[in-house]
Amino acid sequence: MSVKIQSVAKALPPYTRTTEEIMPFLDLWLSGQEDRFARKVKKIFENAAVDRRYSIMGPEDVFTKTSFEEKNDLYVREVIKLGRECLEGALTKAGLSPQSLDYIITVSCTGIMIPSLDAYLINALQLKQDIVRLPVTEMGCAAGISGMIYAKKFLQANPGKRAAVIAVESPTATFQLDDFSMPNIVSAAIFGDGAACVILSSHPDDEGPEILGEEMYHFYEAEHLMGFHLTNTGLQMVLDVEVPDQIAAHFPDIIHPFLSRNGFTIEDIQHFIFHPGGKKIIQTVEGLFQELGKNIDDTKEVLRLYGNMSSATVLYVLERFMDKKLPAGERGLMLSFGPGFSAQRILLEW
Repeated sequence: MSVKIQSVAKALPPYTRTTEEIMPFLDLWLSGQEDRFARKVKKIFENAAVDRRYSIMGPEDVFTKTSFEEKNDLYVREVIKLGRECLEGALTKAGLSPQSLDYIITVSCTGIMIPSLDAYLINALQLKQDIVRLPVTEMGCAAGISGMIYAKKFLQANPGKRAAVIAVESPTATFQLDDFSMPNIVSAAIFGDGAACVILSSHPDDEGPEILGEEMYHFYEAEHLMGFHLTNTGLQMVLDVEVPDQIAAHFPDIIHPFLSRNGFTIEDIQHFIFHPGGKKIIQTVEGLFQELGKNIDDTKEVLRLYGNMSSATVLYVLERFMDKKLPAGERGLMLSFGPGFSAQRILLEW
C-alpha cells in the first residue's frame, strides 16, 4: 500500500530576535562572570550559524528567573496555539477538512502536558471522535521523523486513510538561568521555538512524494549523548561533545545498508533532507555528504533562519523540498538524530 506525503506547513511563535539583538541580554546574563568566559559565550552565539530565532516568550522573559511551573504553563498555552495553526495550514495546503483525518500524532519534548496536545486539537478543530491518537514525548530532535514512521506504519495497514504529524517545540522554555555549563549555553545558542505539521495519506487519489522505506538505527551504550535531566528548575539540557564524532563513526552503517535494502545506492539519491542539529553536526554531516558529491544547503538555511527547533526542524527542511515541486522520479533521504542515541531515516520518491 502506497503512503504519500500530501502537505507540510509550519507555524512560528510571535517573538523573534536576531543574534545581534540578543547580545545585550547576554551581557546582562553574564555580568557576574569572568570577562574571558563571557567573551567565549558570546563567540559561541556569534558562530552558531543562526541569524535569527523565534520564541514563545520575549528575551526579557527568557532571561528572567521564573519557576518550572510558570515556564511550563506558558509552554502549554503556546504550543496549543502553534499546533492548531500548523495543522490548519497543512489541511488547507492539502485541500482537506479536519474530518478527513483518521490518525493524529503529536510530538514534543520541551514541556509536559496531560492531556497531551492532540486532545486539545481534537476539540479545537472538531476532529473525528474515533480518531486514533498517539503522543510522542521523549524522542527529542528525532521525533519529527519518528512520528512520520509511526504514521506510515498505520496508513500502510489501513488503505484510504490520512494522518497528521504535528511537532511543536519550545527549547527556550528549557533555558536554565543559573546554569553556566556548556550544554546550557550551546543549546541556547543554537535552539529556537517552532511548530510544523505534515499530512500523510494512503488514499489512492492523493498525491505527493511516496515513502519507499523507513527505519530506525540505535546506537549502543549512547544514552549519555543527548537528552534532558529533570530538575527542580525545569528540563536541563544534556548534550555531549562526542555527538558529531559518534555520528561520523556510524554514518556509513546508517546510510548505505538502509539504501541497499530498498534497492538503491547513494548515487540514486538527489536530495538530502537532514535535521539541522547545530553547526558542528552540520559541518560533520556536510563533509560526509560532500565526499559523496551531495549537499545539505537547505538544512543550513533552515538553521540560519530559525535555529534548531528540535523535532519540528526537519519538517521545515521537508517543506522547502515540497515547495520546489520536484520532478517525478527524484528521490530524497530524510535523516535526523535524537536521544537514545538514535538515527531515523525515511526514503522518499517524487
